[in-house]
Amino acid sequence: MISVFIVFAIFILFYVNKMTNSLCIQKEIPEENQHKVFRTINVLITILLISSYLEILYT
Repeated sequence: MISVFIVFAIFILFYVNKMTNSLCIQKEIPEENQHKVFRTINVLITILLISSYLEILYT
């Protein structure tokens, strides 16, 4: 089960990063601020994925 969830998590992170890149291009966010946007979104998505995995694991 963990291997399926890891593949799913990698797919989600890749797709969210793709959408974040589109957001940065559309909103014309400066290059120096894009790193902060990507870091913030990746940390939040990682927390969401970990909490959802723990919820699946313990229910």
